[in-house]
Amino acid sequence: MFTSADHAFMASAMQLAQRGLYSTTPNPRVGCVIVQAGKVVGEGWHERAGEPHAEVHALNQAGEAARGATVYVTLEPCSHYGRTPPCAGALIKAGVGRVVVAMRDPNPMVAGQGIAMLELAGIPTTCGVLEKEARELNLGFISRMERGRPWLRLKAAATLDGKTALNNGVSQWITGPDARRDAHRLRARSCAMLTGIGTVLADDPSFTVRDVETTRQPLKVVVDANLSMPLDAKILQGAKLLVATGCDEEERIRQLQDAGAEVLVLPAEHGQIDLARLLQELGRRGMNEITVEAGKVLNGALLSAGVVDELVFYLAPMLFGDKARGMFGVPEIEEMNQRQELEIRDLRMVGRDMRIVATLKRKA
Repeated sequence: MFTSADHAFMASAMQLAQRGLYSTTPNPRVGCVIVQAGKVVGEGWHERAGEPHAEVHALNQAGEAARGATVYVTLEPCSHYGRTPPCAGALIKAGVGRVVVAMRDPNPMVAGQGIAMLELAGIPTTCGVLEKEARELNLGFISRMERGRPWLRLKAAATLDGKTALNNGVSQWITGPDARRDAHRLRARSCAMLTGIGTVLADDPSFTVRDVETTRQPLKVVVDANLSMPLDAKILQGAKLLVATGCDEEERIRQLQDAGAEVLVLPAEHGQIDLARLLQELGRRGMNEITVEAGKVLNGALLSAGVVDELVFYLAPMLFGDKARGMFGVPEIEEMNQRQELEIRDLRMVGRDMRIVATLKRKA
């Protein structure tokens, strides 16, 4: 169905799409290559929301050479008016000869309609080349469109015996500079960083992206059930902060708002806010990918709530011993069939440390 040339040109489009890894949110990352007589005549990628889409950039570069050409695009061209006109219409107007799409757009406002527009205009359109890679590139956008909530990535730095801090709370630095820099790339691609009030009180982090060139900082979200946030906390500075709480104490809320935070009051039970509800709200706000950097309490609560999609572990070649703090505060299991199994997706060395990327195997 697809030729080796189709795969090669789509791979080029995928590389272009990756250039928007840190900047396109809440839109998907999309790349486009236009080919005439075996030669690339136009390239483009979506750089940020509100600006022209990948197809428009590529068509502008190709000019008249786009007529009768083959277009390779990593996501189905849009069919509706948003902040920009529909790309399917632009391709039709340019008179392209064929369109190859990596994957259909999961957005209900498109969902096959872009392909239908092209075919109705007599432009042969095929879909599915490098689809797996295309889905991986936009897993957060797909999650938000299909499930109504972001893709939740839980990141932890630990020793080989699974400890994240000494018993007295000291944790800097477990991993080396290469692993820390790699973790900032996760921050940069994320729409929001999620942590718990325990981490804020213990470490006073800023949760900004450093050592990575980026045009934006992710939203910072703190789960703070009882509104214990210090008004001089570093996390209140810089990028926007959302405090998710179960406390409706008006004076305390006003103080945090005056300090620059937004306070979101959610249902809470036994001192724990509804984490699934929080993620639904973040999805409603256009958040595609969330990275968690928290302690064992929030890590365990997210696992127990069944909302963790991916785990990224940076394991340092050291041991802290039995009394040190672990990664997850979860109840003890008594039967092997209660265990949570993982599927390792990637395993590599990052400097002196080992990075493991895994997803959770969902129980039937």
